[in-house]
Amino acid sequence: MSEKHKLAIIVGSVREGRFGPVVASWVADQAREHDGFDIDVVDLADSEIPLSLPAVSPKLAGDSYPRPDAMAPLTSQLTNADAFIIVTPEYNHSYPASLKAAIDWHYTQWTAKPVAFVSYGGAAGGRHAVLHLENVLTELHAVTIRDGLAFPLYRATWEDGRPLDPAAPGYAKTLLDQLAWWAGALRSARNSLPYPA
Repeated sequence: MSEKHKLAIIVGSVREGRFGPVVASWVADQAREHDGFDIDVVDLADSEIPLSLPAVSPKLAGDSYPRPDAMAPLTSQLTNADAFIIVTPEYNHSYPASLKAAIDWHYTQWTAKPVAFVSYGGAAGGRHAVLHLENVLTELHAVTIRDGLAFPLYRATWEDGRPLDPAAPGYAKTLLDQLAWWAGALRSARNSLPYPA
């Protein structure tokens, strides 16, 4: 690949004792090995993300949307990204409130950019969370990637910071190949013609 894409790997859980940073670290290693991306791991636990939102929507307010000053680094990371991988657990058949709040505080940062998912959880491996995220991000005009990664029963299937399934790196490569293709195609499209959102 001649040009690397800016990839934001988002750690979606802020729960005490969370497993998300372990998964995100492994995903970042896979992305480095892929060599198609400049990687930025975005941990939502490092950001102030209030649940109370301003009256006006970020779609209508645009650049004048009144975000807290402490959110500026997160907004910048999302704005600068060409592509996203969201690492999420499944809480009660959905995804964490921290992740929903981070999504809702932004709009154009997601528009016409590809989003892939890596989930973990119980027997379903976080798949219910991903189904909900796909609906939400489609509403924000993001492009969701079909081939994600799901890790069921992660407490028993990971060891020393990596999944025990020997096929996992291959699945990760497929995800990253698709993400890189979409990142390049959508960046070219955004650069040639403004997206009609």
